[in-house]
Amino acid sequence: MKKTSLFIILLSTFLGSCQDTDTQKTISGLERKNFQQQVKGKQTDLYALKNASGAEVCITNYGGRIVSLSVPDRENQLQDVVLGFDNIDEYLAKPSSFGATVGRVANRIANGKFVLDGDTITLDRNNGEHTIHGGTEGWQNQVFDAEQPSDSVLVLRYVSKDGEAGFPGQVQVKVTFSLSEENALKIDYFAETDKKTVINMTNHSFFNLSGNPEKNILDHTLLVHADAYTPLNEQLITTGKLEPLVGTPFDFTRPISIKEALMKDSSHAQVQLAQGFDHNYVLRTDGNLSHVAAEVYAPTTGISLYVYTTEPGLQVYTGNMLDGSRIGKKGVAYNKQTGLCLEPQHYPDTPNKPEWPTTILDPGEQYTSTTIYQFGIQN
Repeated sequence: MKKTSLFIILLSTFLGSCQDTDTQKTISGLERKNFQQQVKGKQTDLYALKNASGAEVCITNYGGRIVSLSVPDRENQLQDVVLGFDNIDEYLAKPSSFGATVGRVANRIANGKFVLDGDTITLDRNNGEHTIHGGTEGWQNQVFDAEQPSDSVLVLRYVSKDGEAGFPGQVQVKVTFSLSEENALKIDYFAETDKKTVINMTNHSFFNLSGNPEKNILDHTLLVHADAYTPLNEQLITTGKLEPLVGTPFDFTRPISIKEALMKDSSHAQVQLAQGFDHNYVLRTDGNLSHVAAEVYAPTTGISLYVYTTEPGLQVYTGNMLDGSRIGKKGVAYNKQTGLCLEPQHYPDTPNKPEWPTTILDPGEQYTSTTIYQFGIQN
């Protein structure tokens, strides 16, 4: 009887601890159970990365999405600095790229077509006549296999089948998220293919360093280490030109608030087209991770963000299409310009621009890319 009673007590304790793991809230207020669901025959979940400094990054394997990212402000209070949702249902309800791992090819491909070795590849068109972020079956809408080898590391894997969204080749994908003790989130991308294809991955987090998405990001100061950007045509497709930043609202070669930049010339044709900023910057960092690609600072919290990347370009998007229709974490409506995206990547529509750095991946080769989001404090 004593052995049986002891077994029951231990079993109850074990089951209780399992329930606690599922129901316990993260630092940012998320509940793991709200992210556990069968999607496309696979299990979704929520994973929390933590460090000794108290920072936390919560990621779901649905789309490899960063759901929350909590870092200290100047008062040593943790602030959640990314937009996202409280449960998996909100991510499934309406296609979006909030916090997502984007692939096969980030950004737009004109007319959903490109030529590869003389063959015209026709893709799924999900942006009018064009393809954006890999089409309807882009990786932001797929369930990754997840492994968490430590409290600060998460590894996601996905197999993209030959012909998925029209792209050739079966691609093996691995994305590794690592949170350092210095509050740096490192994202390492890896891919291999069995057939010639194109790859251009990124992360599509919306940052709001105020920690309060009821406020917009217009007071954030931005510095981008670039001398040129890629202008758009009327359908938001890159024209193929590289335009200098000097004398334009796009000139962030010195720290300037987003509001001040927009006020330079709000009638600028490119600003009008995108209803703000939604443009790729041609970085001058040469893919060197020791060189800062971009810097952001929020005066209300003192939180700063430094972006490092091996990529040649950086898409800067000021959340112009957010319209309050999406209700995010803690019931906050995401209105226009309440999030800032900084997406390291190859230039948009590169498969149709052979003069630009290539996105082609051949069998036997490895696609690798690294982005680091380093958080700090300025007083």
